Amino acid sequence: MSLAFERVCSVLFDRPHLYHPGKAETLLKMLGPRLTGQNITIVNAPGAVDHVSFANGRPSAGVLGDSMGRRLDQRGIVPFEMIGNVAVIPVEGTLVQKGAWIGSSSGETSYQGLITQFARAERSTAVKGVVVEIDSFGGQVNGAFEAAAALRSLSKAKPTIAILTDFAYSAGYLVASPARQIIMPEFGGAGSIGVVMMHADFSGNLEQEGIKVTFIHAGKRKVDGNPYQPLAAGLQEKWQAEVEQMRDRFAGVVAQGRGKRLSKAAALKTEAEAYSAAEAVELGLVDAVGDSQEAFAAFIKEINGKA
Repeated sequence: MSLAFERVCSVLFDRPHLYHPGKAETLLKMLGPRLTGQNITIVNAPGAVDHVSFANGRPSAGVLGDSMGRRLDQRGIVPFEMIGNVAVIPVEGTLVQKGAWIGSSSGETSYQGLITQFARAERSTAVKGVVVEIDSFGGQVNGAFEAAAALRSLSKAKPTIAILTDFAYSAGYLVASPARQIIMPEFGGAGSIGVVMMHADFSGNLEQEGIKVTFIHAGKRKVDGNPYQPLAAGLQEKWQAEVEQMRDRFAGVVAQGRGKRLSKAAALKTEAEAYSAAEAVELGLVDAVGDSQEAFAAFIKEINGKA
């Protein structure tokens, strides 16, 4: 296995993710054979989905200290499209923590870019309302809660609406939930309020190939969760507790954003199910089902009419 593939494995496996499970399965099916040289078996596979967005971003870098935002400010760049007094901020494709761009690039949107955009929309006197256009099956945990908090702060200050052009699952829904309103299309989807974590065990394959991996390590737990041995005793339970804690936090953030429309207990009760439009409205995950373009035009007209 090359160093590059080892790095991908270290990010993909044994870490919690806020993905719709079908998206997680797609990643494994795409990368698994390349990483391992073998076909892989996915236990309890829910059915893969292929979902990426178009790349169209601007490079910049850095998370701490908001270096991306400061660079944009120095150049006088407004980091979102403006229609009159309305800012339009897209959330598309796979969501990642760090990204040297604003918007979507190579099928990914970074929380770093979203936080930069939300913060500047909140403090801009020219922005009277914000549309967050969402089409995502989710992504990484790190950065997701911070992005949701940034939109929550923005929603307290100004009218916001999350318009789903297709789907908002897992981290995609987490980011959408603090908007004042959520609108979705008739055949879109929302939900998956849960966390998924994947572990690859290559020990059986190595045994068939006559390969034995020996770890020489200091610290009893140093190599826990490595892909060349079965999971150590108690590790699965430990990881299960971690993802349950994250799901509880997820549900709490959703409840903050949705208020009386969806309680934390109700969010947990969904058991990370992905819902159709009608179901999502009934349960309080979204506010209405409607044509995305019509909802967009109505919001633009309302905000610009008041400006």
